[in-house]
Amino acid sequence: MTERDDVLTAKLRGFGTTIFAEMSALAVETGAINLGQGFPDTDGPGEVLDTAVAAIRDGHNQYPPGPGIADLRCAVAEHQRRFYGLDLDPDRQVVITAGATEAIAGALLGMLDAGDEVVVFEPMYDSYAASIALADATAVPVLLAPDDDGTFVYDSNELRTAIGARTKILLLNTPHNPTGKVFGRAELEEIAALAIEHDLIVVTDEVYEHLTFDGNEHIPIATLPGMFERTLTISSGGKTFRTTGWKIGWMSGPDALVAAARTAKQFLTFVNGAPFQPAIAAGLRLGDDYFAELAGSLQTARDHLVDGLRGAGFTTYVPEATYFVTVDVRAVAAASGAPDTGLDFCRDLPHRCGVVAVPDEVFYARPEHGRHLVRFACCKQLDVIDAAAERLRGAFAAEVPA
Repeated sequence: MTERDDVLTAKLRGFGTTIFAEMSALAVETGAINLGQGFPDTDGPGEVLDTAVAAIRDGHNQYPPGPGIADLRCAVAEHQRRFYGLDLDPDRQVVITAGATEAIAGALLGMLDAGDEVVVFEPMYDSYAASIALADATAVPVLLAPDDDGTFVYDSNELRTAIGARTKILLLNTPHNPTGKVFGRAELEEIAALAIEHDLIVVTDEVYEHLTFDGNEHIPIATLPGMFERTLTISSGGKTFRTTGWKIGWMSGPDALVAAARTAKQFLTFVNGAPFQPAIAAGLRLGDDYFAELAGSLQTARDHLVDGLRGAGFTTYVPEATYFVTVDVRAVAAASGAPDTGLDFCRDLPHRCGVVAVPDEVFYARPEHGRHLVRFACCKQLDVIDAAAERLRGAFAAEVPA
């Protein structure tokens, strides 16, 4: 029997292996500093880790309840009330998931039908397009592009035009990966008005909610008038507590939206992470000083990386939040002879100077808009960031005109 070449569902053709796997493998192969994938290189708070260890030793190693353990669901509800004034019933309006990625998949698979459309800002986290495709729906992108001051903005007319008769969901990621944009109140009010006008469901990915810089405020769109009843809010503990490998996320919102997403989610992982759930509950109840120090330390790391990238000659867009800094490689490429497209630049970079980054074009439905952009992660120890910056300066700074 000859090997078949028609096994992969047509819905996923064109997706292939993620860029993160390729770049991480390249980092291992070359021994390069990996500023590609967004995972920290330090452990989370002791209170959280110790709670997980205790849970394992106390026998919390079997299937947890389908919606998640009651204590974590209560902790999520407490968190939403404490930080945003949102009141949730933890029994009906909160579900624990295998990270935010599963929550997004559950939401889209649970609420979309064939032919439905999802308006989504691009660049976008790569699982969005795959989940929309699996639902046999269509992603309709709205571009985020840097303004004259380097802030990523969208065109209001493009957003209005993107909403059509088949639009069912508007998928909003704020703080935004990979641009680091924090959607402001005026932008959220515009998005909310359109959602209400067109009777859209809004699904929000807010995993970087506690990682904002320079006084930028994260505002959940569910807190705006008329929006709670049409918004499914998604977040996770991985970024906030530096436990990305635990994959503990959650979704919350009105009963009907949570129930629809839960119906699909139960046939994905069903449940996960029994001993990690009480640990994330402990994390969500940490004092305000923890969350402030977390954002402050990451802002310092961002500043080190931004200074290093600028010193190497990159056009650098300063993020308002998240783990990532985006650069335009064209000036550096023109001066040094390096490849001038992000994908080729990133494949060349580990060999050229021992640093790994990720090309932004993989986050676009229309790759031409991100062809020259590259993403570096700042969620690393300062000595790692500084070492990477030194390598980049050594490879490019002398080549780029001052």
